[in-house]
Amino acid sequence: MSWRGNGEWLRWVIAALAFSEAGWMVFDGLRAVLTGEYTVPRSGPHAGQLGPWASVVSAVGIEPHSVGMKWFFVIYGAAWLALTVCFLANLSWAKWMMLLAAVGMLWFAPLGTLLSVLQIVLMLYRFWK
Repeated sequence: MSWRGNGEWLRWVIAALAFSEAGWMVFDGLRAVLTGEYTVPRSGPHAGQLGPWASVVSAVGIEPHSVGMKWFFVIYGAAWLALTVCFLANLSWAKWMMLLAAVGMLWFAPLGTLLSVLQIVLMLYRFWK
């Protein structure tokens, strides 16, 4: 199904959500690779703590502070950014890969989960409209 016409604005909303999430992953992953630490709150009840995503990856045996996890953030985020450009170029395969990319980041709680759910809902709405 083409995005041209009434669905064009929806495609840009989905792309903006994806750019936000993927861009943050690249930024925070590179920051963690270069400085050794992810971005964390400086004050408040969660000062110095990673988000709930760290518990999710720890539960499956992945150390959140590992070099591999940091590079995963960078590579996944960069691939998703490139994919979003393909999506905006209206390449037919890109919409399904965007859906997969969003599903793949549901574990990135809390904000990543919200952004991914929004993308999934909007894409499914548009695909099956």
